[in-house]
Amino acid sequence: MDTPDTSTGFGELGLAPIIAQTVRDLGYETPTAIQSECIPHLLAGRDLLGQAQTGTGKTAAFALPLLSRIDFELQRPQVLVLTPTRELALQVAEAFQGYAKNIKGFNVIPIYGGQAYGLQLSQLRRNPQVIVGTPGRVMDHIRRGTLVLDGIKTLVLDEADEMLNMGFAEDIDWIFDQAPKERQVALFSATMPPAIRRVAQDRLVNPVEVRIASASATVDTIDQHHCIVTRFHKLDVLTRILELEPFDGMLIFVRTKNATTELSDKLKAHGFAAEPLNGDMNQDMRERTVERLKQGQLDILVATDVAARGLDVERISHVVNYDIPTDPSAYVHRIGRTGRAGRAGRAILLVEPRERGLLRAIERTIRRDVPAMDPPSAAALSESRIDRFIAEVRKTMTEQDLDFFYRLLARIGQEQEIEMNDIAAALAFLNQRERPLNVKEDLPRPAAPRREWTERPPRAEGRDEPRRSPRPERDAAAGRDAGAAPRPERSHGRREQGDLVSYRIEVGHQHGATPREIVGAIANEAGLEGRYIGRIDIQEDHSIVDLPKEMSREVVNHLKRVFVRGQALRIAPVASAHRPATGTPSERPPRAASETRRPHRESDHDAKGEPGSRRKPRD
Repeated sequence: MDTPDTSTGFGELGLAPIIAQTVRDLGYETPTAIQSECIPHLLAGRDLLGQAQTGTGKTAAFALPLLSRIDFELQRPQVLVLTPTRELALQVAEAFQGYAKNIKGFNVIPIYGGQAYGLQLSQLRRNPQVIVGTPGRVMDHIRRGTLVLDGIKTLVLDEADEMLNMGFAEDIDWIFDQAPKERQVALFSATMPPAIRRVAQDRLVNPVEVRIASASATVDTIDQHHCIVTRFHKLDVLTRILELEPFDGMLIFVRTKNATTELSDKLKAHGFAAEPLNGDMNQDMRERTVERLKQGQLDILVATDVAARGLDVERISHVVNYDIPTDPSAYVHRIGRTGRAGRAGRAILLVEPRERGLLRAIERTIRRDVPAMDPPSAAALSESRIDRFIAEVRKTMTEQDLDFFYRLLARIGQEQEIEMNDIAAALAFLNQRERPLNVKEDLPRPAAPRREWTERPPRAEGRDEPRRSPRPERDAAAGRDAGAAPRPERSHGRREQGDLVSYRIEVGHQHGATPREIVGAIANEAGLEGRYIGRIDIQEDHSIVDLPKEMSREVVNHLKRVFVRGQALRIAPVASAHRPATGTPSERPPRAASETRRPHRESDHDAKGEPGSRRKPRD
């Protein structure tokens, strides 16, 4: 968040007296950095190119000076603000209305897709001075002749980078061509990619450039943490966070529209008041959903990036990134939904083990570390549930008439000859069957970043042997021609055999598979550290792999769909009787060199040095 300029008040920026008074009435004393920088230039009629993140007060930075310049006697559109989403259009229109609440004859309307044309037509007939809209619907009204831009004095592009990302570049150019050539232009963008620079060069005349705060400054007031968790335990970690974190309203971000519905349904099944927010919902439904969150009838919204654009709800105390964003700047936009206007906020980021690179990219972008947090423990969850249970018991004792139940318990105790403590324990058990008070299982801790295959595994305790150069059979087992027959099995873990279960996977020598690729695929997809994977016996058309016996069925089912060398693993447990012999190399017949030696190829690994295994893309 920008630090306000305490040396200058709104009254000293040159705003119209009635606007300055309204700002004071609203309780704002000092402008933010972007407001201090932008307001004087926009009052002077200059074109402006502003770079600022969400939550820095940029709406007021252009709304206040433009209201000061509007001729309220003139009943025609004088300011046009383009926004990427309906939500942001509504937010900006509300801001204009709030700042002009003491001005008679002022009208502002939002126009956007999804709202009935009839309502918008009736509002346009009132000749509002300010139009706030999305490009598509603004174009429709211009073509219909229901919106005329002849009197437009200022054109504002809010969140221009997002509009370009959403494919509105041609629409914006067309709207510019319909507006008067002599007009003021203000362009605001969180980032300044080349496309935004081109728009500025083509459409702005001698602009003032205002650049406020790096990404880190907008998130410094937000308490941020990340939690490493495998994809199979993300829902468990999320529900535990929801139980243990004291939050008012929460916004949970996922990547796809389908995921908003799926996750909100799962949360509702766990007893949380959650609803999706996505682009497939009609506008009335979206507005009702947001209003329910504002009114406290709903606690959690599960949203995509686009659906949450412009969302500003004071109740949002927490933002959870259930799916980490692939664009670091999107992370800043997401967590900017909380901690706004100086309010406290908390952001939690769930990171799968193989997404650590995206976490590092985010940290580089915001120029600060996002501290780690452990998944909520079973003990903490149990204690929290017990505390709530005790509180509910005490509340029930003080607020409810329990005479009937006292008589009932006395009857049960007398007729059944059961002690009161036994009855109470049984009733407590029945009460908590859906959500046990005594949570016994801790979620598994994801492995630390996997070491490269070429590193030696940790030595057994008490063992002190000198480091030796790689043996030929090691090289051959890794897929390099070292001129010697390899061991058909490889063990690189320290677990006892009893901790492992043998699985058959449908990829072998004929597919060109190497131990490194198999380990990489399983470790990455199952969230296992490589050293927890036991022996790998590569056969001609399949392989046998020893994996931890506590691996869940969900993980095994997921691994069935993982591909190595274009082959689905189709993993399945192997009966011990079918496990190949596990004697020493000298006790097993050597495999023919032509059967085992595979030349090392660059295609074995991706550009980052990770195993060249990927899940087959879905349709």
